[in-house]
Amino acid sequence: MPHIAFLYRLRRLFGGNEPHLETIAAALSDGRLKQPAHPMSDQELSRAIREFQSLPPSEASLKKLAQRLGDPDPS
Repeated sequence: MPHIAFLYRLRRLFGGNEPHLETIAAALSDGRLKQPAHPMSDQELSRAIREFQSLPPSEASLKKLAQRLGDPDPS
């Protein structure tokens, strides 16, 4: 699945643009992040998103995600 379609799927399941999603989108676009060979099913992905959204993103979590994806500055 091309990364544009993958991001559309994520945005649809998240219900819009989230700071974490924007960091992931940038990493996919720049080639720093690759999609898994066997993506999750919609059910698995929606369950993971519900768990992920149970707490709002913090500046620390955004910074950590950006660092893990090779971007030193998350803004």
